[in-house]
Formats: sequence, structure tokens, C-alpha cells
Amino acid sequence: MILFFYNLALLVALVAGSPWWLWRMATTEKYRAGLGQRLWKPRLNLHGMDASGFEDRRHVIWLHAVSVGEVLAVSRLVRDLDSALPTHRIVISTTTRTGHELACGRFGASRVFYSPLDLPWAVRNHLNVLRPSLLVLAETEFWPNLLHGCFRRGIPVAVVNARISDRSWPRYRRLRWLWRPILSRLSHVLAQSETDAERLKAIGCLPERVSVAGNLKFDVRVDTEADAASELKRLACGLRLVVAGSTLEGEEAALLESWPRVIESDPQLAMILAPRHPERFCAVAALLETSGASWIKRSAWQTDRESPPHRLVPGQIVLLDTIGELASVYSLAAAAFIGGSLVPAGGHNPLEPAQFGVPIVIGPHYANFRAIVEELLVHQAIRIAGKENLAATLIELLANLPAAEATGSRAREVFERQAGATERCVKAIRNLLKIEAAAEYPK
Repeated sequence: MILFFYNLALLVALVAGSPWWLWRMATTEKYRAGLGQRLWKPRLNLHGMDASGFEDRRHVIWLHAVSVGEVLAVSRLVRDLDSALPTHRIVISTTTRTGHELACGRFGASRVFYSPLDLPWAVRNHLNVLRPSLLVLAETEFWPNLLHGCFRRGIPVAVVNARISDRSWPRYRRLRWLWRPILSRLSHVLAQSETDAERLKAIGCLPERVSVAGNLKFDVRVDTEADAASELKRLACGLRLVVAGSTLEGEEAALLESWPRVIESDPQLAMILAPRHPERFCAVAALLETSGASWIKRSAWQTDRESPPHRLVPGQIVLLDTIGELASVYSLAAAAFIGGSLVPAGGHNPLEPAQFGVPIVIGPHYANFRAIVEELLVHQAIRIAGKENLAATLIELLANLPAAEATGSRAREVFERQAGATERCVKAIRNLLKIEAAAEYPK
């Protein structure tokens, strides 16, 4: 009955909002990306011939990662599942265009597809094509039609890196009567923290099926150096880099306002500015153009091959307008600023610079990564600054090299200590598949 009213409400919302959606699809590429797959079925050949000409009989595990952050988080998990489960094929779905592009680069385009919209026929078609032995959701992508479709077919559903953010918690708690019948049927939920585990139990997950595995993002390592990092090593000779990553609207302006004071205190600095969303690259470029600062696009190094890029000059800003290179670029930072935190957006992941022992500055809005930031704070491994004292915090951090190095070292120690979530998730998934195999193929 709940599903009936959910689908009725969804239909009403789609009809009422169709003019807006049609306009957005006509004017914005990201709303068109993968739409055919999302409405119909994935473009994958899973049960035909493999590259050697033999029938591919491997069972399918469907892992869903919404966007860039989730794709990065499950990168190590996918690799370890590939090794641990040779009789299974891991396929990865995403929701966003940027997540899809990153997943294709990391896992190979042949096993990446767009997730279905939570419409009955789209979900049904995806399940018919994939025929998964297991659905694994990253974080809390609870879509009623998708979950119901799996439950009807006896497909177990696991959730990894599960969390309920401070911002989402009141809404989930108010609607726990709606979620309880759905979440009580999940096979295993691996939460990031004890707080997340208690919240998930409170909204309907069965206590015996919830465990704390830790945060998968502590296990993600940058194994290869991105081209941008290689270029910056060559072009930034003698300069120290401030890397501002995953910035949102309003934060670039704050950074540009602070930048003259920062380089006045240390002229041998350059800044790498990496907006979170690719659709904002042009807007940030326009902001840089009117700021009066010396700046260059990272993409210019790729397009102008005949004329090699010039070395960076003191005070210059590089707009990192590419996807998937930020994590590697953090390794070069004298200090890192984590975006999404000067504005009330919940912050972004501070672990990417922490793994390199880079001293980190984050704004006061970090609710989405509260557990991680609080762990870093306990060990004096991160600094918090608002717009009003951003420049002063960066100046203080950059001026005292021994203190900055100690801060970065403590951040790396926190990162290393928290590792192990991937191993726990792989173990749980293997156990689920054994249970399912025993039920489906009795001896």
C-alpha cells in the first residue's frame, strides 16, 4: 500500500514538474546524460560471450554509487571484490554525469551504467538485464521501487558506508513509519560510525543486521600520479602550493578576497582552485577573469600541445577544470582548503589531503563529514576557519613550517589508524553470497 501511494505521488510530481524538467533537459547537458538508460535499461552485455569467445557465466553484483564522492569511496572496495570474488562480475551504476565519467575511468566503461530512475518499469528492466545476485548500495540510496524490486525477486541488498547525516536525520526520523517496512528487509547494513548505526536502527533497520565497519574513504589511496600533478611538479618549481578543493559558489570569491593577504605574507605561493561541479568551471573562470589575479586553466595544458605551458609565477592561480585529478594534486600542497564548508553545504572529504600528511583547513559547515573532522580535531590535525579569518588561518599555517608539518603528520596518522572498512565490507558481502548460494542451490 505504501508503495502504491509512493508511485502515485511520484507520478503527480513528474506530471506537475514536467515543464521544468523538459526545460532543464533542453538547456543543461547534465540533465540529458544517460536519460535513455535511466528510463529504459542499461547498455551492458552481461550474459553473452566474454573477450575469449566463451559464455560469461559469472554472477553479477550490482554496486550503486551516486556521484564522484561515492565512486571514490568504493574504488578500493571494487578492486578488492574483483580479487575476492572471481566467480562474480562487479558492475557499477551512477546517477550523475561526473560520477559516470569518473567511474568509467576507474573501473572501465564496459561495466559502468546509469542507475534507473525509481520508476517501476525502469527498475524492472534493469533487474531483467542485470539479474544480480546482490545489490550493494553506497551510503543511503534508499529508493523504494528499486528495493521492492529486489525483495520481490529474492535479491539480497547490502548497504556499505551507510550514514545518516545531521541534516537528513530529522527528516528520516519523522518518516520512520514509512521507512521501517522497507529498511527492515535489508540483508546487511555496514555503518560508518556508532552514531550512524543507532540512527539506522531507529528508522527501521534490524539491529542484528547492522554493524559498524568504518568509513571506506579511509581506505582509498592514490596509487597513480595524475597528469596534472606531474605537470605542476614541473611548472611550480620553487613555489609552494595552496590547494583549494571541491569549492562551491561563494567560496571562490572568499578565497580570491583572501588571496592578496596570503601572498603578501609569502610571495612564493600559487593556488590550485578546483570547483566541485564541472558545470561551474565557466562561471569560476569568469570570476577569475574579473578578479585581476594572474590565472590559467589546467585544461589549456591539454589542448595546446604545440606550445608547452609556461612555469607558474608567484601568486598565480590554476583553475583545475578537469575531473579525477584533485586527489593526486593534494599530494603537492603546502596547505589544503576543503570546500563546501564556508557555505552551509555540509563540507567535503578532508581525507584526500590527510593521506599525504598535508595540513588542512576547513570551514565551519562540515556536517556531512562530522565524524571524520571531529576525529581530526581530537588529534589537532585540522584547522577550522570562517570567511572572516580564512586568510589569517592560512597565513599562520604557512608561516610556521614545523607546526604545519606536525599538523599534517597527525592527519596522516589518523587516516592510517582508521583503515580497515573495506576488508570488513568484503567479508560481509562474501558471507551474504554464501547464504544466498546455500538457499538457491541446495546440495
